[in-house]
Amino acid sequence: MEPIEFWKMSGSGNDFILVDNRNEVVAEEDMGRLVSRSCRRRESVGADGVIFVTDSKKYDFGWRYFNADGGEVEMCGNGGRCVSRFAYLKGIAGSEMTFETRVGPISAQVEGRVVKVLMPKPRNEIMDVEVEFMPGWRTCDFVNTGVPHVVVQVADLENHAVTDQGRQIRYHPRFSPEGTNANFVTRMGPDELAVRTYERGVEDETLACGTGAIASALMASRRGTVVSPVKVRTRGGEILIVHLNNEGPDAETGERVWLQGNTSVIYKATLHGEAL
Repeated sequence: MEPIEFWKMSGSGNDFILVDNRNEVVAEEDMGRLVSRSCRRRESVGADGVIFVTDSKKYDFGWRYFNADGGEVEMCGNGGRCVSRFAYLKGIAGSEMTFETRVGPISAQVEGRVVKVLMPKPRNEIMDVEVEFMPGWRTCDFVNTGVPHVVVQVADLENHAVTDQGRQIRYHPRFSPEGTNANFVTRMGPDELAVRTYERGVEDETLACGTGAIASALMASRRGTVVSPVKVRTRGGEILIVHLNNEGPDAETGERVWLQGNTSVIYKATLHGEAL
């Protein structure tokens, strides 16, 4: 394999490998293996996922997003924020942009390290999902915010069995065959939540999850426990801000949901075949 230039970036604790693939430096058939091998921590670069920037005939650029296991998924909120800043810093797009994804066009605004993205319309909302409650649960809801998410309100988030219960939810027959992400949530105030997320594809708890933050804020708002904009405290300690559409004709359908937070450029480097 010829060496591949990449950037390592973090969005509020989610870390990603980003590759400018507009010239197809990574072939389609090689993407899955490159992702699963390069995302191994301690053995390679290590990341929660890989983002390939591609050409788009309609928008500023396109993207392909892969989880660490090598599986391609439709959306990643923090990845969307990182790729937006990546595109801006590389001159691919201006500070306001639109990029193409498998769930439709995504708009973004870049202001320094802070990136705000307009996410896909949430769908398939289910309040009080019919599953057997596990210890510590108060409520259990479901929503797809680009990818599927279960949202569980719990009594003691800090000491909750996130990894064990998250894995059980992820593989629960109720959400088969594609599975789901699992979020465990505690209300911190009238406009603030603390969230811990077990991510499908990473198969572990992550320090942050953008689509999970949106799912948690949205379902808490539906239950009337928080008001927008909602501050979501991640496991990594950073704050994501979720702006829900609470006014106008789209209010009840939640058609406009913005995710806002910091991004970090960690380093720029070259990936060699030995890393795979």
